[in-house]
Amino acid sequence: MELKEKLLSSFIAFENQDSSDSLFLNELRGEAIKNFETSGFPSKKDEAWKYTSLRSVLKQNYSLFPKSEHSIEYRDVQSFFVNDIDTYKIVFIDGKYAAHLSQTTHEGIDVCLMSAALSQSKYQVVIENYFNKIAAKHGLNALNTAFCSEGAYIHIKKNKVSKRPIQIIHFSTGKEPALLLQPRNLIVVDENAQVQILERHQSLTKNPTLTNSVTEIFAAKRAQVDYYKIQDDKLEASLIDNTFIDQNQESHVAVHTFSFGGRLTRNNLNFYQNGVRIESTLKGLTIIGQKQHVDHNTLVHHIAPNCESHQDYKGVFSDNAIGVFNGKVVVEKEAQKTNAFQANNNLLVNDRATINTKPQLEIFADDVKCSHGCTIGQLNENAMFYLRTRGIPEKEAKALLMYAFANNVLESVKIPQLKKSINKLVAKKLGVNIGFDL
Repeated sequence: MELKEKLLSSFIAFENQDSSDSLFLNELRGEAIKNFETSGFPSKKDEAWKYTSLRSVLKQNYSLFPKSEHSIEYRDVQSFFVNDIDTYKIVFIDGKYAAHLSQTTHEGIDVCLMSAALSQSKYQVVIENYFNKIAAKHGLNALNTAFCSEGAYIHIKKNKVSKRPIQIIHFSTGKEPALLLQPRNLIVVDENAQVQILERHQSLTKNPTLTNSVTEIFAAKRAQVDYYKIQDDKLEASLIDNTFIDQNQESHVAVHTFSFGGRLTRNNLNFYQNGVRIESTLKGLTIIGQKQHVDHNTLVHHIAPNCESHQDYKGVFSDNAIGVFNGKVVVEKEAQKTNAFQANNNLLVNDRATINTKPQLEIFADDVKCSHGCTIGQLNENAMFYLRTRGIPEKEAKALLMYAFANNVLESVKIPQLKKSINKLVAKKLGVNIGFDL
């Protein structure tokens, strides 16, 4: 049975497993599964998926619902947390909430489970005002909506600042031969509120895992959100990450995406600016090899005047790795005095690696400052020669130049402990031990 047919046939059983779901949610799910039945999985015939095929990923016989709950000890997964800082934690094991690894709160802010928010009346107003309002209603997003039951619910209330960063971590144990996970996150940051969030998906064995994640972020007037995605999974894991961000007046949202691991990773990142004097920051660093595939698909939609957006994506590709960058900036007629910058710079370590890059601008306003560009090249031979003449071995010299290449993405990370952790991941990917922090 093909995966699409299996999902459609499993939906009725899923829908009936919990009678406590609200009429609002049941109606959303019913509409979503119809939309998925019509649109199905994306293919290379779709322009946005021209360079990324899901065919091999979808061939697996995925378990849709784990047959039993599996526990893991903190000592076995400690390395996947940012430990040298006090954080709130929302942790899931094979899609199920792991209370013993988590630390949630309701003191001034809500950091808890999506299942609680979907089922309890005290969250009903927020859910009905925000849930599924900006996520696309077709394809993989519709599939996630149809089967959504668990994930992170974060509500930072007016004038509140989250005193600790929040870590959202999903572990897959490999107890199932192959597993499909569909986490759903809703993040609402009210007026003058601030939050920092770290997200990670991590497989613990070599059994295939496919994660189809959807995150909706709402930033109200003068809200500040820093979101960090750490993607360093095993080669048998694939991730499709769909993130939608709605910004209002004078808000500032920054998303950093660090893609180092996984078989296939697709990041769909969509910003919608619905107010004046908004800032949107999108930064990404990709370092992959072997037969890994990473695809960044971004959209920044400028709707109101006097707003800014900054996109800066760097990629280092070796072996038979494939990278894709498809970035679009849309500036509506009303969005005068927009300042939009977009850059995608890539290093090909050898002649087997591939990068497909397509930065795009659609401008309907006449008083704007917009620029875009991309570069594809190799390491500077003169710089390599200079470092070698100073007694630095070739491998370390290459690593130093790659560190320098990635520096402007890393330097904007606002959490020092996270920055240190990512530096270690970069050094590991480059295969060297560099004794300094950027």
